[in-house]
Amino acid sequence: MASRPGLQKKGMTFVSTMHMAFDTDGTDTGKEAVEFVTNKINSSFPGAIQSDSLAEKVEGILSSHGYTRENSILATSLCCDEVNRDLENDLREKFNCNFSMGGLAGFPFCGMTSFGAMAHHIPTGGSCLVVYGPHVGVDLHGCVGKVNRRGREGSGACCGSANAALAYVEDVRSGARGEAEIPDDYIDAQQVWIQKTLLEYGEQIEKADEKYVELPNALFTCQDKFMKRIVDKAAGEVAGEGKIALLGGIQINTPAGVPEFFLPKKFDLLNNKGEVVASLLEDLMG
Repeated sequence: MASRPGLQKKGMTFVSTMHMAFDTDGTDTGKEAVEFVTNKINSSFPGAIQSDSLAEKVEGILSSHGYTRENSILATSLCCDEVNRDLENDLREKFNCNFSMGGLAGFPFCGMTSFGAMAHHIPTGGSCLVVYGPHVGVDLHGCVGKVNRRGREGSGACCGSANAALAYVEDVRSGARGEAEIPDDYIDAQQVWIQKTLLEYGEQIEKADEKYVELPNALFTCQDKFMKRIVDKAAGEVAGEGKIALLGGIQINTPAGVPEFFLPKKFDLLNNKGEVVASLLEDLMG
């Protein structure tokens, strides 16, 4: 097996040298690793934007619609995995602290109650930005669905919840197991709901060229429907002329030293009746 840029082979084990390259003299080895992972992201998720650049663009676009750091609130529905906090940090620099609506895999499991509570926290006369979506890793070997984590050798599943849900879907479709019942106990209810929701997209994922690329796309479709139901029911909790900016997409996690990315799939501005008053995606992707 050939080693990838930024990797050094020790026996049969590949060990990342990228951190050493960046932390000491910024040699070409580390730069090649960044380029290798970034190229994989660009080919698998065309249109993905670096997270810090995304935050800059979103701030600029929303400022023309009256959003400021002082009069707006940021809400996020991103997976609870610690690798997802970089995007929130970039957005918080522009829009202040965030209200969290997300659960496993980024599903907005906090639901209508959380949206209503968030809406009541909007500064008087202001608006909200809601950022949501699943996440997926790309590791130093360019493997989609895995990421190199701090302090651990090699790479591991990312998103773990999504990958487990996919394994469930594959087992059900193959006949290896039956469909799970709706749980009476809430100890792992989120994961059960993710699995049941994803089951509808099993054939779509199965037919894809790269199932771990298709997986977050399928999960986004699930979550987008979920978020629409929440906003349709709870948009009226936003007071006065306040707006709701919905930014949905796929968060792409990377090893340390490689920029994080986000693939925008929806960016709409809504009024408090849930009506789209402006589509902003073209401006964001331009």
